[in-house]
Amino acid sequence: MPRRLLKMHAPEPNVLKFFAVLIVLGMAFEPAQAQLRQVTGAAGYLSEWELNGALTERMSAGKRAFSGPVTWKHVGFCSANGPQEKPGELSYEIAESGAPSRINATILFEGAQCTFSGNFSDNMTGHMDCPDAKGVPLSLSFK
Repeated sequence: MPRRLLKMHAPEPNVLKFFAVLIVLGMAFEPAQAQLRQVTGAAGYLSEWELNGALTERMSAGKRAFSGPVTWKHVGFCSANGPQEKPGELSYEIAESGAPSRINATILFEGAQCTFSGNFSDNMTGHMDCPDAKGVPLSLSFK
């Protein structure tokens, strides 16, 4: 029985270029990894509330935006049975069109929606406004 040898042909150069272009395009349009930022802070006239959370980055109308759950912990003197913890959310956008960058934040806590705005930095202090209390001291740190 005669043996048949299969003749292997090298791919055409144009086919190789086509696949190389597809690979490069696939890498270029691969979604960027969302950045995760840790946030810590304190709120209240006596800094009686601490907050901690991890926020995920997303793009919103060409602005960098972060949002995610936070945990509020009451650490004031009124905590007779230990610190009380409550869930909340924090979201903010950074407008980088000017110097310095501006932050607009929304803070959800116990059903209330509070707002904060100011000059953005990794360590900020200012005041947030809530429906039942205006000018509540707030400090936030981002990592």
